[in-house]
Amino acid sequence: MSHPGKTISELGLETLDERFRDSLSFEANKPDFRELDLGSPVSPLRTRYAGPAGSGLTATTTTTTSSSSSSGSVSGRNGHNPVGKRSDSGPNNHSGELSGSGESSPTAGDSIRSGVNARNFKSLYTRSDSGATQTIKYPGQTHTQTQSSVNSPALNVLPTGNICPSGKVLKTGMTPNRSSRADVLGTGSGNYGHGSIMRGGVAPKEPSNINATNLRSSGGGDYGRRSVVGVDPEEVKRAGNEQYKSGHFGEALNLYDRAIALSPGNAAYRSNRAAALTALGRLGEALTECEEAVKLDPNYGRAHQRLASLFLRLGQVENARRHLCIPGVQPDPMELQKLQTVEKHLRKCTDARRINDWKSALREVDATIAAGADFSPQLFMCRAEALLKLQQIDVAESSILNIPKIEPCTPSCSQSRFFGMLSEAYLYFVRGQIEMALGRFENAVAATEKAAQVDPRNVEVAVLHSNVRLVARARARGNDLFKSERFTEACSAYEEGLKLDPSNSVLYCNKAACLFKLGLLEKSVENCDQALSIQPNYTKALLRRAASNIKLEKWVEAVRDYEVLRRELPDDNEVAESLFHAQVALKKSRGEEVYNMKFGGEVEEVLGLEQFRAAISLPGVSVVYFKSASDLQSKQISPFMDTLCGRYPSINFLKVDVEKSPEVASTENVRIVPTFKIYKNGSRVKEIVCPTRDVLEHSVRHYGI
Repeated sequence: MSHPGKTISELGLETLDERFRDSLSFEANKPDFRELDLGSPVSPLRTRYAGPAGSGLTATTTTTTSSSSSSGSVSGRNGHNPVGKRSDSGPNNHSGELSGSGESSPTAGDSIRSGVNARNFKSLYTRSDSGATQTIKYPGQTHTQTQSSVNSPALNVLPTGNICPSGKVLKTGMTPNRSSRADVLGTGSGNYGHGSIMRGGVAPKEPSNINATNLRSSGGGDYGRRSVVGVDPEEVKRAGNEQYKSGHFGEALNLYDRAIALSPGNAAYRSNRAAALTALGRLGEALTECEEAVKLDPNYGRAHQRLASLFLRLGQVENARRHLCIPGVQPDPMELQKLQTVEKHLRKCTDARRINDWKSALREVDATIAAGADFSPQLFMCRAEALLKLQQIDVAESSILNIPKIEPCTPSCSQSRFFGMLSEAYLYFVRGQIEMALGRFENAVAATEKAAQVDPRNVEVAVLHSNVRLVARARARGNDLFKSERFTEACSAYEEGLKLDPSNSVLYCNKAACLFKLGLLEKSVENCDQALSIQPNYTKALLRRAASNIKLEKWVEAVRDYEVLRRELPDDNEVAESLFHAQVALKKSRGEEVYNMKFGGEVEEVLGLEQFRAAISLPGVSVVYFKSASDLQSKQISPFMDTLCGRYPSINFLKVDVEKSPEVASTENVRIVPTFKIYKNGSRVKEIVCPTRDVLEHSVRHYGI
């Protein structure tokens, strides 16, 4: 072929640049049909191979220019292997696909019928110099294939533009004076189309198949990254399968990503990636990958099976059945039985919820989750709704923090229905109820409004959204009236809200505050009782009921409420003082003598025997703490004594340093520190040596008034 206006050197550089660019464009799993350019600086070279002695294997490979096939060339590209075809080449069989619904293990991948390794097969391929026949020799077997004849250059002549050992360019027909070493076209590791020219007559051995050993977590270390650059995506997938079988799901995911990048249209790679994502707990992404695999190959049974398993874990029985029961395909019996069990419990849960049988609904929700729907946000939210209706508000609130999150949410997920409403709407529906019960009215309005936007046609959602808005409006109006000291009108506003939401503890408590201001103490206590029956640890309701009981001089009830509050709010000084005064009032109501009772104070230090005797003789309870400044345990518990003094202001707390006051320690026979002694009206009632903080506080509380 002539190129007017260009020298041979210029032509060689241009074609080299062109072939280098072409070599970087990789088209996975396709043979290279590019016709060789005899003017290229990288020439087709002849490789002679002799098998090991006695092996019976001989092969001679001569690369030639052919427009029909390049399968006989020794190339860095991923050429098509004519013998390495799968025997299971049906539409549902994908080589190397992870097998089993449980994603337990990958298959072995492609196999070569002859039993010869695909890599070594290239060395067993020969073509005659005439190009008319191809001979494949195995031990005891010979296969011959006829191709179109192509003239090959003479053995001792290099084509125009070939690079000689001297670096000069030979002219056509020249016979170079060269050494006896043959220039061999090596396989190389880069993707340069026809390998690299090696010296010495022997091509370097190709790297072994990529496996889990030489591929690390990020695609396989330095060697792994070099190997993956131009390899067959099937090998990358098989390496991913090895990592999956070893339990290295993150590494497997990286390799499947690489295989997909090399061959984006392969459904098996998508399905395998879904298996790795499932093992990593990323079910939303796994669902997306499985659906993509089914789009690529609608008859791909394994992807349908994985989709069914994922939908079942999400509690979406209709979607699961659609992919499990495919026409003409026998479903997995175990998966079918699991689907039927989940469906049965879900139906019972729906029926119980319809008639407000929340105990049964809670039981059936747990049974559905245990049967296999263990990753369903809607079922976990149904459990929270049942707990809310059973007036376990705190438990319901904490349970929604652990609800599984499915991201991204695919259209098939968002269009599924739970209890008659769209699945996403149900999540907002329950959250709005919980926010309302906790008195977070603005959050409740926002949640129910979102539910109405997702499923505007659902009646249950529409009714809840309307009620929440009206209740929030009534509560806001009542608060404004209370601030204006219009307590009767404020009470009426709260009552309007309670008509729409009879189980709202916040509205009962607010109404109790209005009644307290109006002097209707008995009714105030009744409304606090209602609020506490719904939310037992409701602090504001306890405070208002205790205050009403003090006004009613119901000292026992007041002390009981303040003691609960003291445990809930141990550092609240106002609660401590209220408890102290209620305890004193209770003591007086019983006719007991009260002397020198005062609230608050510090731990009093005793420096002499007379002071000690006077202090413990006071009416009431005294706690004496014997310590030593040099003792480590005394140093550790001393701050806790100050805490107890604040928590129990009606008790007299004393401290004695046995080194400063040895006379007191000797009189009380104290030999070990720290020691605590409790006196009541001058008489010792308890002695504790080296107690824990819990034991000490229990004793103080027991003997306090």
